[in-house]
Amino acid sequence: MIDIDKLNSRFSNSSPDDVLDYFLPLYGDRIALASSLGLEDQVLTAMIAQSARRTGVAHPRIFTIDTGRLFPECYNLIDRTNDKYDIRIEVFSPEHTGVEAYVKEHGVNAFYQSVELRKACCHCRKLEPLRRALSTLDVWICGLRASQAVTRTGVQVVEWDSNNNLIKVNPLARWSEDDVWQYIKAHKVPYNKLHDQGFPSIGCQPCTRAIEPGEDIRAGRWWWESPEHKECGLHKR
Repeated sequence: MIDIDKLNSRFSNSSPDDVLDYFLPLYGDRIALASSLGLEDQVLTAMIAQSARRTGVAHPRIFTIDTGRLFPECYNLIDRTNDKYDIRIEVFSPEHTGVEAYVKEHGVNAFYQSVELRKACCHCRKLEPLRRALSTLDVWICGLRASQAVTRTGVQVVEWDSNNNLIKVNPLARWSEDDVWQYIKAHKVPYNKLHDQGFPSIGCQPCTRAIEPGEDIRAGRWWWESPEHKECGLHKR
């Protein structure tokens, strides 16, 4: 049985590299980064590539979800990242039957109508393919940070995800946004060019807008909803 408290105590003063160096060789092909292609996950991709070389992990797993409604810049970033680190990001797509049923019953852009319909869209486009991906894992690595949003203040480095029955590892849990940007610039990590256009957090194209100076970094995600609802269900707390 995994002792989450013991692991958090062990990594209380550890760097993200130390965390990755412990988990990657221990779990092999049963651990993967679930990448949203955001800043934090791009940092983790760079760190994982380096950790794999240090620890002798031949093919570290990184996957992303193609919801079918991503910005064109996201697809471009996948190619740039694969080329930079000589990797192959796994791409999971939603089952067409679920998406087709949602659109037939509710409409293409029904997610604007209510939180329930938005979450239903997230479920068929994000959660279903995520759960297929997670079914092959014992540990998933995430780019969650405690300072990202009001819904994430309790994020720990190591957590037990009871929804998916596996370990969730958040190596950047204690990092600030400045820490992320400093790493990106220092290591020339490829990132989504939309970040230079006022998009600090990027999801599906219809559900993401640029933010104004002074707004919360996730204000552009599902901007028509109140802050406490701004999760898609991937990270239930």
